[in-house]
Amino acid sequence: MKRWYLYPFSILYYVGSGFRNIMYNLGLKKSVKFRTPIINVGNLSVGGSGKSPMVMYLADFLSKNYRTGVLSRGYGRITKGYGVTNYESNYKTVGDEAMQLFERFRNRFVIGVSEERVPGAKKLIEDMDLDVLILDDAMQHRAIKAGFNILMTDYNDPYFKDFLLPAGDLRESRSGARRANIIMVSKCPDDLTEEKKQYYISRIKPNHRQKVFFSKINYDEKIFCYDPNKTLPDNNLAYYDILLITGIANPKPLVKHLSKYSQRVKHLKFKDHHSFSEQDIKNIIAEYKKLGEYKLILTTEKDYVRLKTFDYLRELVYYWPINVEIDKKEELNQMILDFVRKN
Repeated sequence: MKRWYLYPFSILYYVGSGFRNIMYNLGLKKSVKFRTPIINVGNLSVGGSGKSPMVMYLADFLSKNYRTGVLSRGYGRITKGYGVTNYESNYKTVGDEAMQLFERFRNRFVIGVSEERVPGAKKLIEDMDLDVLILDDAMQHRAIKAGFNILMTDYNDPYFKDFLLPAGDLRESRSGARRANIIMVSKCPDDLTEEKKQYYISRIKPNHRQKVFFSKINYDEKIFCYDPNKTLPDNNLAYYDILLITGIANPKPLVKHLSKYSQRVKHLKFKDHHSFSEQDIKNIIAEYKKLGEYKLILTTEKDYVRLKTFDYLRELVYYWPINVEIDKKEELNQMILDFVRKN
């Protein structure tokens, strides 16, 4: 969303963020390089651009051959410092994104949190003897010099059409894209044409060492709940009144996808990483009771790790997992493997 009346403040933001990047580019601010290969998944803008599904994809792919770790800030947690996600963790201690990863993959790979990326990465790599580390949302955390950068940009709101905060949603200028090895255009429509791909590539203007890929979100054919043996096929959603609960940056793709299955949807939208209160839950229950005889509460996988902590809500809530589908996936996989093997 563009806020032109704030454009003068964006000029000040440009000066500040630009000066910081110049300091790193000239080596006047220290950027630590690790011997262990590090892959960073980030973006230039605030809000959702498909980073979490991409992190999931990379961690799942790499963990089949390498001891893999993921390090995130642990946004929204009440704790501070370094920590590793385990069976005693919850979203309050490690953040909802780390908890979401752990709930899906368990011990397939290591998931660490630290708001200080350099000491957090050093400890996670050494303590867990990692072969490769994935940084979640660290494009602007230049204190670590990642060996490989994947820049995510939303097909519906690409960085090349955006402006700096606060007039736009960019956290740094568009020139920051030059640091990326891969630019991933995410959340693409199913009917994306080659002509449209070429248009995006022409606007991105990749240099000789950059590659542009396109991806889309795929929703699972089943929705899940607290009981792993109790699932619901997505086409059965048509029989229910649905209370949709979202606390993510951009719920529009989910709302659009859900409309293919049901028009009887009441959407309660909360801010990204919202920490649900007892009053929120009372309001959710009240709205749920207003629905018809056949009804359910549906949410995202990330929101579920927060909502399920309320005992009297747990058995009512279903979540809809997503995965990323990448065009030319084999080429991307090979680039990732070549980087890890070389380093």
